[in-house]
Amino acid sequence: MSGKLYVVATPIGNLADFSFRALEVLKQVDLIAAEDTRHVKMLLQHYGINKPLVSLHQHNEDKASQGLVDKIKAGQSIALVSDAGTPLLSDPGLPLVKLARQEGLEVSPIPGACALIAALSVSGLPVTRFTFEGFLPRTSSARKNFFQGKLKDCSTWAFYESSHRIQAALEDLSQIFPAEHEIVIAREITKLHETILKAPLADALQRVQSDENMRKGEFVVIVAGNPVTSDDDAVSDEQLRILRLLLQECSIKSAVALATEITGQRKKLLYQAALDMQQSH
Repeated sequence: MSGKLYVVATPIGNLADFSFRALEVLKQVDLIAAEDTRHVKMLLQHYGINKPLVSLHQHNEDKASQGLVDKIKAGQSIALVSDAGTPLLSDPGLPLVKLARQEGLEVSPIPGACALIAALSVSGLPVTRFTFEGFLPRTSSARKNFFQGKLKDCSTWAFYESSHRIQAALEDLSQIFPAEHEIVIAREITKLHETILKAPLADALQRVQSDENMRKGEFVVIVAGNPVTSDDDAVSDEQLRILRLLLQECSIKSAVALATEITGQRKKLLYQAALDMQQSH
């Protein structure tokens, strides 16, 4: 295990959601870099693991990463963990992984729990294609602008939200999206009070407003993509962006064929969009 960085997913709630391989890695590495050393100690104590810990969080990771990379280059093995779930998904770790890659070091993923994937798997919404938006902007105006840009998104999309802002975020969403638009709220996944609510936006908002428990915990919110209802409103901004990039390198025929394959959009609509783009230039 010498000279290697392991990116280790940890449980997001239920401590039993931890792979045998992840346990073996944490037992064998020389050092564990953790988002919060106090938090990971509880996990390590539960499984009888005693390893040196170093703090690596959003406020120190830019500076601390070089020292950790130097240790790996000197032959030490290091495991990177976040407080819960898979590191780097709205959690610290990117500077370390990026620097290790730049230095030509081996970086190995140890897969496991991820709140996003767990929520998507039980949402009942199409997940062949989806977009993960991380945490939303903190201000109401910025959130509304963001939601406005998602109105034409035809694929499922998801975001993380905290207990402090879940109600405000859904209230902002309800001002942009129709009341009947379907969403899923996944709360406290794998924990004692796990709740998966699939409902029209207005009903989901009312539940959060009226039930104090629905404003507690950690949330994944999943929003259904807008169905294609007419030719005029069918091609999303993201599909147009992909088509525009392809047209810079390909003929219309090739660009449309590739865009159809990538986006799943109807060829006829993409072809018309490509013609409109060329005529506008």
